[in-house]
Amino acid sequence: MTMKEISVEKLLKMPRESYELIDVRDERLVQYGMIPGAVNIPLEESDSDFGKKISGLSKDKTLVFYCQIGRRTKELEDLPFFSERECLSLEGGYARYISTGFLSEADRVEKQRRAEESIRTRFHTRLFSPFAKACKTYELIGEGDRIAVCISGGKDSMLMAKLFQEIQRHRKVGFELTFLVMDPGYNRENRALIERNAEALGLPINVFESDIFNAVDGIEKSPCYICARMRRGHLYSKAKELGCNKIALGHHYDDVIETILMGMLHGGQIQTMMPKLRSTNFEGMELIRPMYLIREKDICAWRDFNELHFLQCACHFTDTCTTCHTDGTTSSKRLDIKNLIAELKKDNPNIEANIFRSMENVNLDTVIEYKKDGIRHSFLEDY
Repeated sequence: MTMKEISVEKLLKMPRESYELIDVRDERLVQYGMIPGAVNIPLEESDSDFGKKISGLSKDKTLVFYCQIGRRTKELEDLPFFSERECLSLEGGYARYISTGFLSEADRVEKQRRAEESIRTRFHTRLFSPFAKACKTYELIGEGDRIAVCISGGKDSMLMAKLFQEIQRHRKVGFELTFLVMDPGYNRENRALIERNAEALGLPINVFESDIFNAVDGIEKSPCYICARMRRGHLYSKAKELGCNKIALGHHYDDVIETILMGMLHGGQIQTMMPKLRSTNFEGMELIRPMYLIREKDICAWRDFNELHFLQCACHFTDTCTTCHTDGTTSSKRLDIKNLIAELKKDNPNIEANIFRSMENVNLDTVIEYKKDGIRHSFLEDY
């Protein structure tokens, strides 16, 4: 027996007391948002634990399950409770839900005004100030720059685009912006969500397509690493084609400190995510990270204050990936590191700042070996 699907439009017309919404996604996706009123029972739990929690729900309500894009809920058809009560799967999952209901022109104007006003007022010290400080401290923007602001569709890159618009408004340095979106093979819901949010926020995006998701479908070892490298290469290439000399990515402060610990604990090396890099494959191109000093919790606060719903990872072949990193790490390892930092912070509230500052206070006199320009050096050379 196949689980029947229900559209978002039809669900919203049902009496709310007649059904129970169940989010079966894991913690990595749920942290980005849930449908209001839903309960989270991850499919990752054992069948018995999952079944017990389902049994604890009201027997006289229809169960409506949803995952990220409507693929994983098919797994529920094999569980015992499926044949015992009415169960439905939300068509298109969470992605379809948040992409439903495009704004009227009046609502769009108001949403854009509110988002921009909040950057200038409520979130000025938490978002714009550290953005401007990073640009100045690390010399990220220069006179005459043409910057490709790379928008993946997530909260970080969307906010970065708005911050670029705001800093350009101050006109202290003359530079041009191109808001670049690459479609590596998004499904219909994810593509629509990016376009909807860009319109709502007043971002004139330039969309180009690639077949990256199809290209990595058959790769078993480190597909996320290869995918991320390919995506960056395509972004560099398109940006250069459009006359840009820089690409901007939305990595933030938390990404930086997590990368430091990831390198130490999983890679056996000390390194960090740099605020800017010269491209080795695209002459004259540079990568910049102007969100370098912005905390993720403040990005989330801005998103929630403005009632915005953004795309997470729209991976073509998995329903649980939340982010792709060019260092080859997986989202589960990232989450482990994030949880580790949170645990350490309970005893030491300065732990995050100390991790960040450690990369600014490297003492080579106390390092056994280090690399410079790819060449390994030992402390014995100068002993």
